[in-house]
Amino acid sequence: MFFPTLVQDYLSISAEKYPDKEALICGQKRFTYSELDRKSDILAQTLKTLGVQRDDRVVVFLDNTAETVISIYGILKANAVFVILNGGLKSKKLAFVLNDCAPTVLITHTSKAKVCQEAFEYVDLKCRIIWNGTGAQIPQKLSPVSSDWESLFSTSLYTDSKNFNVNSNNRECIDIDLAALIYTSGSTGEPKGVMSNHHSMLSAARSIIQYLENDENDIILNVLPLSFDYGLYQVLMAFMFGGTVVLEKSFLFLHKVLEQISKENVTGFPIVPTILAMLLNLQDLRNYYFGSLRYISNTGAALPVEHIRRLRDLFPNVNIYSMFGLTECKRVSYLPPNEIDDRPASVGKPMPNCEVFIVDESGKKVNSGEIGELVVRGANVMKGYWNAPELSKQYFRPGPKPGETILYSGDYFRQDDDGYLYFIRRKDDMIKSKGERISAKELENTISAMDGVSEVAVVGMPDEIFGQAIKAVIVKNSSVDLTEKDVLKFCTQNLEPFAVPKYIEFLDALPKTAHGKIDKKLLKN
Repeated sequence: MFFPTLVQDYLSISAEKYPDKEALICGQKRFTYSELDRKSDILAQTLKTLGVQRDDRVVVFLDNTAETVISIYGILKANAVFVILNGGLKSKKLAFVLNDCAPTVLITHTSKAKVCQEAFEYVDLKCRIIWNGTGAQIPQKLSPVSSDWESLFSTSLYTDSKNFNVNSNNRECIDIDLAALIYTSGSTGEPKGVMSNHHSMLSAARSIIQYLENDENDIILNVLPLSFDYGLYQVLMAFMFGGTVVLEKSFLFLHKVLEQISKENVTGFPIVPTILAMLLNLQDLRNYYFGSLRYISNTGAALPVEHIRRLRDLFPNVNIYSMFGLTECKRVSYLPPNEIDDRPASVGKPMPNCEVFIVDESGKKVNSGEIGELVVRGANVMKGYWNAPELSKQYFRPGPKPGETILYSGDYFRQDDDGYLYFIRRKDDMIKSKGERISAKELENTISAMDGVSEVAVVGMPDEIFGQAIKAVIVKNSSVDLTEKDVLKFCTQNLEPFAVPKYIEFLDALPKTAHGKIDKKLLKN
């Protein structure tokens, strides 16, 4: 009996079980499970002919496309490690990642030739390149291995199934081998590659599938970048339970995204707070049909309570999963939908097969209701940071049982008497003003409850008198014409005097990282 232990096993299993079922919908393209399985087999063979060996890294620098999905599974079937980079990455960060992970092959699109050329001026490695797309001038230094992605799938050697069988003959990896390097957004410094092995990724995915109650009838609308673990796992999980993924390039064209829900009978819609803020700002949201929608999930950052209330009003018959996670362990907790009205500020209890505890600065567990750092224990804890042993030691530490590693998250939480978790702040998201330590998250929650506020971010600015002065940056919605005076009056009525912002700034949009998180570093400039 075959027992799946590797991420790619599940694509082959679903292809055998549901060969003609649509697995992926991407724009005008639709792919069955058997088509994706076969195309990833062919790509795996191509990678092997290019010299890719077990544990080699292969970088995929593409947008949210079907080619990205095929690349993920083709790389895994070649016994290699996939590294998905956001298609909008700039040349300096691309150069950093390429130098850091030293890939054998880069898979990209001709539209990114200029960025690649600029990046390779700072890259000291020999890397073969597979180009997708046509029409761009490819610099001599970046001469393509194949200028036409489609040609890979028309060569007679690869179309003759008797010539190779990736799954049976080339299986070299075991589940403790790396499957992926997932680079964090790097908003506070250089990107960090989180080392994710097959076992940890599958363990996390199984737990999430369990509490979301996913099955083969689910159709997931994914607008999140595949370089973001939250977006990536929508594909990995769907292919595990035999569902369908509707893959969109982004959430910027929100009307088009919402139309897909009714058109494709979407049942699951994963979001981040930025997407919710955009949804709540739409005037005609009730004009769309959401009858097929079974659940909406959120992670990336805790949702403001007021936004949860408004979301519940808009989708009274949809299960809302408020969750918490971080790339270093994928997911930590979820709030059962039947608890969201009673505990809207909570991100729930630990997910299945995951244990958490909250500790003080000395590592001692704190009492119920006390604030401390969240520590995560379980198979979902990843293996540290690539090429960063000292940083790994800081966050990935020996656990209570011999030989195990636990994750110190860097996030402050409290846990109530019933075991429910409440996010307080990031360790580094504190403002010290007028001698007081102030949580930016607490101020953001307060200000977001004000009528007319669509999004808000609070940062500390250098100040000779206060040490740090509080600055609130606000995106207004169209329903209320807010002024600086209105905001200051509201803050004075709802906050302690030392927590009232000194500066109020209005923007049309908050700067975001490639993964849709607010980039506070840019707000401090």
